[in-house]
Amino acid sequence: MAKAAKKEKSGAEGITWDLSDLYSNLKDKKIQRDIKDLFQKSEAFEKKYRGKINSPKLTPKFLLNSVEDLEYISEKIGKLLSFAYMVFAGNTRNPENGAFLQMIQEKSTEARKHLMFFELEWIKLSNKKVDSLLNNKILFQYKHFLEQERSYKPHKLSEPEEKILDEKANTGSRAFKRLFDEILNNIRFKIRLDGKTKSLSETEILALLYDPDRNKRKAGAKSLTVGLKENSHVLTYIFNTLVQDHALNDRLRLFENPMDSRNLSNEIDKKTLDSLMTSCERNYDMVDTYYSLKKRLLGIKKFYDYDRYAPIFHDSEIINYKKSKEIILGSFHNFSPKMATIAQKFFDKNWIDAEVRDGKRGGAFSHSTVPSAHPYVFTNYTGRMRDVMTLAHELGHGVHQYLSRQQGYFQSDTPLTTAETASVFAEILVFHKLMETEKNPKIKLALICGKLEDIFATVFRQVVLTRFEESLHHARRDKGELTSENINELWAEANKPMFGKSVEMSDDYRNWWMYIPHFIHSPFYCYAYSFGELLVLSLYSKYINEGNVFVPRYIELLSSGGSDAPEVLLERVGVNIKDPDFWQGGLDLLREMVDEALALADTLN
Repeated sequence: MAKAAKKEKSGAEGITWDLSDLYSNLKDKKIQRDIKDLFQKSEAFEKKYRGKINSPKLTPKFLLNSVEDLEYISEKIGKLLSFAYMVFAGNTRNPENGAFLQMIQEKSTEARKHLMFFELEWIKLSNKKVDSLLNNKILFQYKHFLEQERSYKPHKLSEPEEKILDEKANTGSRAFKRLFDEILNNIRFKIRLDGKTKSLSETEILALLYDPDRNKRKAGAKSLTVGLKENSHVLTYIFNTLVQDHALNDRLRLFENPMDSRNLSNEIDKKTLDSLMTSCERNYDMVDTYYSLKKRLLGIKKFYDYDRYAPIFHDSEIINYKKSKEIILGSFHNFSPKMATIAQKFFDKNWIDAEVRDGKRGGAFSHSTVPSAHPYVFTNYTGRMRDVMTLAHELGHGVHQYLSRQQGYFQSDTPLTTAETASVFAEILVFHKLMETEKNPKIKLALICGKLEDIFATVFRQVVLTRFEESLHHARRDKGELTSENINELWAEANKPMFGKSVEMSDDYRNWWMYIPHFIHSPFYCYAYSFGELLVLSLYSKYINEGNVFVPRYIELLSSGGSDAPEVLLERVGVNIKDPDFWQGGLDLLREMVDEALALADTLN
């Protein structure tokens, strides 16, 4: 038994991030000093610039000074919020962490009261005046930021109204988001394993869905459902409240459809989005084809939802965290030594929190923090191949965020549509490196099946999640508050088209909308994953065809951050997202991978 326990070690034990480049701890004296400086600078900003932005006499130099001052203050707010959020994510059980996050959110809201006038005055300027200002070369660095601010003109309220909404959010939507995190990350899922009753975290229970033992997968699915249903009353209430809050904001800000505000922030038009989603839906048949193959490979009569991530071949090997580091950095280096050098910093400087521990938030993310610091990566590493891919994914984000810091706080972040580019590209690099070096056709089949499942989760499942969100928001607006069973039905209906005839949806699965944080924290985020995956398939195809000539253009794309519209930046690497055939091109490459899996399976009988 001792030997088996040792085998389960992932090597990520004790791998936690060092946040001292932001603040050393919650008691760091720099925090209070920065809060004091924040209020002083915010009040001074209002005194210096109020009433002078919406003026015919506004000069390019004066506007530049105001934007630079605003950026300094905004970055200060961002630094405090980033630290508070990451501390809370690291341990949601500690009430001191939750209280600190709430305090920083309230202080930030108070400071923003002195800044809101700027945007409202800026959008009131005439187009003629704005054009004359933005044509001046001294404002080139902030041109896209200032143009984007004006795109919100039809949706902005008066200054007093904006202040009220921002302040009330601390006891409204932000409070419910925090409550969701605290509930979900502190549920203990009871399960009977190896003759013992165990109490597992969300991360640990979800890991069982990838176990080669079908009984364990089924038990994990049942335990997950029981834990969610025990908390369904409050989780359903949180969903209802936040969806209705979204509807109220849409009504106040004159957004016609639930997705309109997200599309605006993503700088994507409805026509392009519709083309993306319908292209994916027209290709659901390849999901059915693949799961039919997997059903045959696993040798089971009925293929349930909890079988989707079962390994093709029984391989219980744990990939040590150190080994995953070697795999990822080697893959990055083969593509771009610069990319590998940046990723190496995350390991060397403790910018990664990888261990699994009680109270830690589930899932994974890369937090860009602020340009004056650097990004941090957060993951729950259990030693499976999917954890290697997740770590590569988040390090791809990290490299992107590190490179784009040069654009400054206002233009370093990209819209969600292109935010997934570097992360998914990083996964593809690791996958192809493994495929190139692997000689055993059995393991190659396992690799390609695992990658297909990841891509299906990123492309097709994210369209399913987006369709579910659409139906959820429309149902809440049309029918009022929804019951858990109402939402279960919406979830099942959204999943059926992708599952087709190959997957049996269990009653348990109907409840699994409850644990997905994107619905809570970032409504309509999910389609960005589909966008990013299909975009990356196209970019990787270009890399294969063009070779090393492509690499500097790709690095330049990442370094550009959000300094221009996505379609403009992507044109520089030869991609036209307005082309109706663009999305189908990526889906055709995916279909080739499905065909490759079928062929490999046939050779292995």
